[in-house]
Amino acid sequence: MATYLDRIVAAHRQAAAADERAIEPLWRAALAAPAPRAFAAALVRPDGAGVIAEIKRRSPSRGALAPDLVASDLAGRYQAGGAAALSVLTDAAFFGGSPADLAEARAGCSLPVLRKDFTVDRRDVLDARIMGADAVLLIVAALADDELSDLLALAGDVGLDALVEVHDEREADRALAAGATLVGVNQRDLTTFAVDRDRALALAPRLGDARVLVAESGITGPHDVSVLVEAGYDAVLVGEWLVTSADPASALGRLVGAGA
Repeated sequence: MATYLDRIVAAHRQAAAADERAIEPLWRAALAAPAPRAFAAALVRPDGAGVIAEIKRRSPSRGALAPDLVASDLAGRYQAGGAAALSVLTDAAFFGGSPADLAEARAGCSLPVLRKDFTVDRRDVLDARIMGADAVLLIVAALADDELSDLLALAGDVGLDALVEVHDEREADRALAAGATLVGVNQRDLTTFAVDRDRALALAPRLGDARVLVAESGITGPHDVSVLVEAGYDAVLVGEWLVTSADPASALGRLVGAGA
């Protein structure tokens, strides 16, 4: 049975196959873009967990979350609430995002920004740098080993951090073998999109060689953050709970406080 991820990645691979843009001009444009902000370094805080606050209009499983959000305004609120960094969805078809959301969010704050998308091609990495991202997401389940290593190296070559996302023990081992030092554990099941809050706790010991650990998905309040910090996570990535909050800055402040 095809998973949510299978369908999304297939659509992105189809788009990449139809993309006839030459790599060299994109490479030059990426290197000419403004200097990136340090993403991974911003997540490690002496007083607790860093929070990556996500700008997300919709999801495949829940539908519309905050379709009318103003990316620059929400980015400013997140910064005021104490976020360490931003994550911005740029996938249009499945998440309602766009590169414009990322550019507007980055302009609305001084935080480093992750391009949250389905990276399957070298052009995706270069596009991320060109649109203003400071980090790119690499999902291990969507990539072969050679692709993962190639895209991880390319990200470094153009000055981007790479958040390498895993879901299970095998993917964790693949991420470390590829040289990932910033690793995210996504607690959302790829088949059902249901959340397994024990997943991050189970994988933390296996990922001890990563310099920065991030827990993703299923974080619905301060208690979850406290548990994850205790398990060894440096940061958490929170989307739906924040974008659906009546007061995102206040909600974020509670998460940051729990990390301490």
